[in-house]
Amino acid sequence: MKLVSSFIRKKLCIAQSYGVISLVAVSALVPLAAFAQSRVQLVDRVVAVVNDEVITRFELNNQKRAILSQLQRQGVKPPAESELDSQVLERFINERVQLQHAKENGIRADDETVTAALQNIAQQNKMSMQQFSEALKKDGLSVEQFRDELKNEIILNRVRDREVDSRVIVTDGEIDAYLATSKLQGALQAEYQLAHILVLVPEQATPDQVETRKKRAEEALKQVKAGTAFSQVAALFSDTNDAAQGGALGWRKADRLPTIYAEAAGKLPVGGTSEVLRSANGFHILRVLDKKTGESEKSVVEQNKVRHILVRVNELVGENEARTKIERLKERIASGAKFEDIAKLNSEDTSAARGGELGWVSPGDTVAEFEAATKAAKPNSVVGPVRTQFGFHLIEVTERRNQDVTAEKSRQAARSALRERKSDEAYQAWLREVRDRATIELKLADS
Repeated sequence: MKLVSSFIRKKLCIAQSYGVISLVAVSALVPLAAFAQSRVQLVDRVVAVVNDEVITRFELNNQKRAILSQLQRQGVKPPAESELDSQVLERFINERVQLQHAKENGIRADDETVTAALQNIAQQNKMSMQQFSEALKKDGLSVEQFRDELKNEIILNRVRDREVDSRVIVTDGEIDAYLATSKLQGALQAEYQLAHILVLVPEQATPDQVETRKKRAEEALKQVKAGTAFSQVAALFSDTNDAAQGGALGWRKADRLPTIYAEAAGKLPVGGTSEVLRSANGFHILRVLDKKTGESEKSVVEQNKVRHILVRVNELVGENEARTKIERLKERIASGAKFEDIAKLNSEDTSAARGGELGWVSPGDTVAEFEAATKAAKPNSVVGPVRTQFGFHLIEVTERRNQDVTAEKSRQAARSALRERKSDEAYQAWLREVRDRATIELKLADS
């Protein structure tokens, strides 16, 4: 079914509003072909207990079917059944402890949010909800089942945002240091297509456990060096959700990579494989599938110096009432009242105290409707009412210029890169902590 790859291509758009939809959730949208001969007597056995919740053999086998179908489509030889059981169970446990943390801390996804996300996915795939439902049904999945998967993904994203991303701070000093390093400046433009293998190490691991995990990573590297396809080794050894995709990370800018990967990728040729790398999370092996570099380009954009007046639409002020008020304000300005005076007394935006001044605005700084009106406005003329998600605006462009924003964009890119890198590293550390605090009883061997 082609929905899977389509969802993956669209997931960044959806993530902006509803959170990242991981391959774990999407992978359920595959034909239930492989692994159909599962032993019936094992279907309802408990394979693990996470705090007070169980994970059943039925759940495990459902996820295995999805993963095996992915591997089959990619021509990757699947790992042994026992190995795949362990990998899938590990991912289930990680998801379950996060969902339990969310429940304990009141982090939820209401039905309206899930419905909106579901409709967004259908729209991105150019389907009506009826067509989308039928497509899911062909793959043996109901809309209700997919809603449950989607709801969990939204919750997991909110957990990460609250517990990790919202606490990541990037200082101006860090940005200055980042940009001052010529090697890292080059990394702003470098891009790599990567695959990886990660052998996780528990946070409170004993020396013997660390050594065992290290030997596992070394065995994986040995097989890669012996000529076994990297994707096959990743599917067998890696403890990450992308193992079923052969460890593929896709194209990533170097400044969006964890430090350990960025440094290794910069030293490897195309087709090169790193040695075993050690981080706080475990042992890594990195493969550079392709790379591309580019020179930093000068960026000149049209900027407008803007001020505005906002009348909000909300539960107390309706659409017609807000429009009538903003039109009367426009008439007063046309009759000679000063824009800034009207803004100070009537605007419902934080800029009111400054006479509505927003300063110099670049493309992308404001919502689409506001930006379109600003771009079309003649300098020193008042346009509006302009309707946006916030309410009705009157807009005045007082100056217009073409501005070199290369340095500003570099700082923005550096801030974004540092934030993303810190976030990834902090998330892995946080997940290990949550996992280590949980009471986990493995019963896989009994099933």
